[in-house]
Amino acid sequence: MVVASPNPIRNEKIQVLDLPVIDLSAPRSVVSKLIVKACEDYGFFKVINHGIPEEVISRMEGESLTFFSKTVSEKQRAGPANPFGYGCKNIGHNGDMGEVEYLLFNTDKASIAQRSKTISNEPTKFSAAVSDYIEAVSDLACELLEGIAEGLWVPDTSVFSRLIRDVESDSVFRLNYYPATSSSPTSKVGFGEHTDPQILTLLRSNDVGGLQISPQDGVWVPVPSDPAAFWVNVGDVLQAMTNERFVSVKHRALTNSFKSRMSMAYFAGPPLNASMRALPEMVTPEHPLIYKAFTWAEYKKTTYSLRLSDSRLNLFRIS
Repeated sequence: MVVASPNPIRNEKIQVLDLPVIDLSAPRSVVSKLIVKACEDYGFFKVINHGIPEEVISRMEGESLTFFSKTVSEKQRAGPANPFGYGCKNIGHNGDMGEVEYLLFNTDKASIAQRSKTISNEPTKFSAAVSDYIEAVSDLACELLEGIAEGLWVPDTSVFSRLIRDVESDSVFRLNYYPATSSSPTSKVGFGEHTDPQILTLLRSNDVGGLQISPQDGVWVPVPSDPAAFWVNVGDVLQAMTNERFVSVKHRALTNSFKSRMSMAYFAGPPLNASMRALPEMVTPEHPLIYKAFTWAEYKKTTYSLRLSDSRLNLFRIS
């Protein structure tokens, strides 16, 4: 049942919905169909029985919490985020603010090892935790993308995943920390509403809620916390490549009054010079081409030039 209630942030409505849950231990053909339906209906779903070892996840969470529990001056040694490194409250360069601290990495192992020296007192241990986690979630992202291609009946089932496996892949990894807002009885915006520009995002958080998706304007759906699962959302590039059969859903994170929330987000991105265009199978006389082709570098530059909540894909629509 859908329950509507006032939102503490603005006069918006909260809707409690049963969001799709995909069990990856089910037969592959069943999984592919369910993922495609979830991407069409919500652009968002949860995966369980994903196969990523608990030890890989807990090591990454432990290292993250150790960093975020440091003093302000110690954390600032790892910043400012430009774009990689430590950031606090400022999100990007266009005035967006949130009640969040974060660490942003590219996924190159040498870069992670170098950056770890300003983040951890045991940089080798920290670097290994990050690299092992990225490797695991990258493999999961590729598995999901190949399942999507199968579910769409695309002959080349690696059409999405090879963009991620490419050595020039521009994927990024972000650790988010939302301190408890004990001074305020109401939730605050931790990370404002936006869509993710990349292909696919895999998100995992601790047992504190706060994530919300917006399947329609003015309506927000709370996402239940589940530390054992991953939440997956469609990015702008996948919306364009499926010619809008899939939707890149708006989402945001709210703070919690009593507990701090920590999330780990892997953004699966293509190489900078890769041309993003709708797959031929997605374009028909009934569903003509919606977006002109663009490189990931062009789209990324546009993303960085806009505010968090601005619509970016509309700038690439065929008029």
